[in-house]
Amino acid sequence: MTRPKRELNNGPNIQKEKLIVSKMIRLYCKKKHHYGMICEECHELESYALKRLSFCLFGEEKTACSNCKIHCYKPVYREQIKKVMRSAGPWMILWHPIYSVKHLLNK
Repeated sequence: MTRPKRELNNGPNIQKEKLIVSKMIRLYCKKKHHYGMICEECHELESYALKRLSFCLFGEEKTACSNCKIHCYKPVYREQIKKVMRSAGPWMILWHPIYSVKHLLNK
């Protein structure tokens, strides 16, 4: 018996969340790993986060992941994304103020 395929979430709210999480991961990588481009570890985390957003059960109605009752990240990735958010969050206000405000309003 095969599982029915779920449709990917590609609405405007999910696209905005994907953009914000990508910017945060890239900013974190730039500040912590000092590479000109995104490193392999951060690229893997970014790919995983974007995939999880695409398959989010709440779709366009999703809140911030920190407020979600369902934790869909594997524990390893959950710890990594927490580090990214803690580190890149304050820098986002300086580097991407509009995205920061949008993200804070989503909570």
